[in-house]
Amino acid sequence: MKTKTGMKIIIKGFIKSSLLDWDGKIVSTIYVPYCNMRCPYCQNAGLLLNPDEYPTISIDEIKSFFLEHKDFMDGICLTGGEPCLYGDLLDFLKEFKDIGAKIKLDTNGTFPEKIKKVIEKNLVDYIAMDIKAPLDFEHYKKSSGLKSRELFDRVKESIRIIMESDIDYEFRTTVVPTLHKEKDIEEIAKFIKGAKKYALQNFQNQDTLDENFKNIEPYKRKTLEKFAKSLSGYIQKAVVRGRD
Repeated sequence: MKTKTGMKIIIKGFIKSSLLDWDGKIVSTIYVPYCNMRCPYCQNAGLLLNPDEYPTISIDEIKSFFLEHKDFMDGICLTGGEPCLYGDLLDFLKEFKDIGAKIKLDTNGTFPEKIKKVIEKNLVDYIAMDIKAPLDFEHYKKSSGLKSRELFDRVKESIRIIMESDIDYEFRTTVVPTLHKEKDIEEIAKFIKGAKKYALQNFQNQDTLDENFKNIEPYKRKTLEKFAKSLSGYIQKAVVRGRD
């Protein structure tokens, strides 16, 4: 796909109030379209493939909602899609910083230079970076649809930048039985050893990008809790998200 680095952010989804997208915070969740990965289990396939089918929401509408409810809202979560694809990401984030919003950025880690800039300019308060598989190219290609070794190397660079920064952060993996076994999760944990937080997110088999993944039964939550418990020697805090 063409990158959107010269394109301004388009908002195609807006959850006004969410308790689920940033632990301990109440935020508005903003969805942007397009992504440079093709994870077969992705549940936002419409944003990737058919974004024109969704109405466009103005940034002014979101800012107005935040200002009107600032007494109980903490800020925004910017997700997608991949927000770092867009050329005006920093300007977009600054608009919300200027009105007092805290900002969580969700990313797949393929734009380390953008991640470094938003951290250096204090434009985000929290980064959640997806790690799709153990950090070897063949595993990653299968789990993410990523075909470029250069982009794969960028993912590893983003992990380094985030872990060496002072930013609050988490890494997270959507755990799919056909793609991830317990040893794979342990391999990821070894790569990010010392990380503040690692979230295991249970795969959901509805509306997946690859239709075949609708037939895959997710792990039981207790299985993921077992995985997480085994990571205590690597990760400061491992959590599980999602129900059976």
